[in-house]
Amino acid sequence: MDFDFTDDQEQLRDATRKWAGKAYDFERRRAITKAGGFSREAYGELAALGLTSLYISEADGGLGMGPTEGMVVMEELGRGMVLEPFVQTLMASAVLAGYAPDAVKAAWLPNMADGSALVVLAWQERSARYNFKKCEAKAALRQQTWTLDATKSIVSAGDHADAFLVPAMVDGVMALFLVERKAAGVSSHGYVTQDGARAAEVSFKDAPATLVTLDGLSALAHAIDIGIAATCAEAVGVMDKTLAITVEYMNTRKQFGVVISSFQALRHRVADMKMQLELARSMSFYATLKLNAPAAERSAAMARAKYQLGMSMRFVGQQAVQLHGGIGVTDEYIVGHYFKKLTQLEMTFGDSLHHLGEVSSRMQDTAGVFA
Repeated sequence: MDFDFTDDQEQLRDATRKWAGKAYDFERRRAITKAGGFSREAYGELAALGLTSLYISEADGGLGMGPTEGMVVMEELGRGMVLEPFVQTLMASAVLAGYAPDAVKAAWLPNMADGSALVVLAWQERSARYNFKKCEAKAALRQQTWTLDATKSIVSAGDHADAFLVPAMVDGVMALFLVERKAAGVSSHGYVTQDGARAAEVSFKDAPATLVTLDGLSALAHAIDIGIAATCAEAVGVMDKTLAITVEYMNTRKQFGVVISSFQALRHRVADMKMQLELARSMSFYATLKLNAPAAERSAAMARAKYQLGMSMRFVGQQAVQLHGGIGVTDEYIVGHYFKKLTQLEMTFGDSLHHLGEVSSRMQDTAGVFA
């Protein structure tokens, strides 16, 4: 199998890396966090690069690209710890493109492609933890108009988004709806998350909604699998940069008159970090390649990948902080922020323990050994 990237994919990587490295440096990121954790200006710059249109067809004003291009972009955004919810853009655009009626696509996809509209998934509920199949939100059809009652938690940029994709129950079956943030009955309370990004608690009270699909469970499962694959790619970028920062520090920090990178025990720990990074990279590739597989195969692959990525993130983040010593946990030094990012990514779309359970539940009698 050929794992080389095409020239177009390498150009996409290069453009994203240059933007994240020069236009979105550490100081700008800290300023965005202090201002609330989301910058519409920075999101507009992503749109100017064409990134917000990756998963949108050319007919709808997009680039018509696929999972591999999404992975390439997410790795570079991870290296820069970009706060803007680009994962949500990939999820929302893919779901609308794959499940929404033509009228809904025409109303939203061109605006999402050019960055003028930000649509995010509002699916998490307090009592559900990581189980996306558990949904207490309700929707009803009254006089040809859908209305929705729900409370959703940890909605990315929930008080800045233009619309939400909201799963809700209709006669015992999950459906998926689009609700505009400015619609009647919608309220949000925003806050800064541990990694410096923006999220919100969003409430819907008899809010007017547009039906996306009555097969909401399939659409939501697909969206979350896209989110897992994108998060895995983002984590690879974060770990890659974390390792580079750690090596640079070890090559300059001196103890007993010599740089600490000369100590064999510490070199072994860096080697272990590199091994975990490459394990994570290979599983990120695996997740990306499985995004277009049948639903059961796709979801099983995402669980396997997210488990390995979770273990790698925890190891790389902890080792980086320990190898830096006390400076590694200060707010002024960058590696502590990478550690926070890795810690939050490990819990995004299900932590390692959750996905270990998912992997275990899908094992057959042979556990795949002789299958």
